[in-house]
Amino acid sequence: MNVGDRVRLMSGREEGIITRILDNGIVEVAIDNDFTIPVSRREVVVIAAEEQKFMRQDDEAAFTPRKEAAAPVLATQGIYLALVHQSEELLAATIINNTDFDVLFTSGEEREKGYRGLQNDKLNPKNTRVIAHYHLKDFEKWPSLLIQFIQHRNGGTSLFEPVTKRVQFRANSFYKSKKMAPVLNKEAYLFQLDQKPVAIDTNKIREQLSDTPTQAEGFKLQAPEHEVDLHIDKLVEDHSGMSNSAMLKLQLERFQDALERAMAANMHEIIFIHGTGNGVLRKEIQKILSHTPGIRFFEDARKEKFGYGATLVRLR
Repeated sequence: MNVGDRVRLMSGREEGIITRILDNGIVEVAIDNDFTIPVSRREVVVIAAEEQKFMRQDDEAAFTPRKEAAAPVLATQGIYLALVHQSEELLAATIINNTDFDVLFTSGEEREKGYRGLQNDKLNPKNTRVIAHYHLKDFEKWPSLLIQFIQHRNGGTSLFEPVTKRVQFRANSFYKSKKMAPVLNKEAYLFQLDQKPVAIDTNKIREQLSDTPTQAEGFKLQAPEHEVDLHIDKLVEDHSGMSNSAMLKLQLERFQDALERAMAANMHEIIFIHGTGNGVLRKEIQKILSHTPGIRFFEDARKEKFGYGATLVRLR
């Protein structure tokens, strides 16, 4: 049972499409492509005709030998996110791999409350995968979609950089993006996720991994300040257009960088000023510290100076 399967409710005659798989054996089903309800997986059954259709497609993809391309040059570019109409109201968010390479991908939603993973898988060449469904009537509430992927080909001679792409939906550009989607051969709201892939020089990687005196010569580690202020207005001049999740991500990146440099510089302690606020940043910092080797202990910094808005970290 997968996202995109058409199912029937065992307790009635209603039919719909699985739009999301939740925890505890619950799935979300869009009934008649209109409204969505949570249902136990035990209370729905995949409609036989559709199930056979999907299984046949999977079998053909798995057992039909792929025809060798007539041209010696392989297509490395052509990875898309397509929003495809399932009905006038319901859209299927679909990843398209129009290249001659396998694509290993993860996908997730970013909302103000944070990140939520959706799917991860390997997408074969010239293939597609539905990752979520969205209603047009809820357009203003749609999350940003975060897609991470890397291209690979068995026997290939190139190693490509991983790619992270965030797609934010805005009305003024969304409705202008409608065009014919490759592989699907349907009209869709189409967003290209890749540019020309960047090949990695494996010789340079070996040089970077080898610990040679030549590389170390002239390098001086810059230790962080004893007190690191993580308030967002200290990290970026204008944050008015940033979402809460984007601000939190930047603050955690700056925290992680300062912590790693402090440990590498053999500092005995460091203070991170995170403020009180809603406590999310403090909680995330202390969660990371609790799983980081090399930490003796951490505690609230001097309350007479910081209140509960800073964390003192003792390093080994």
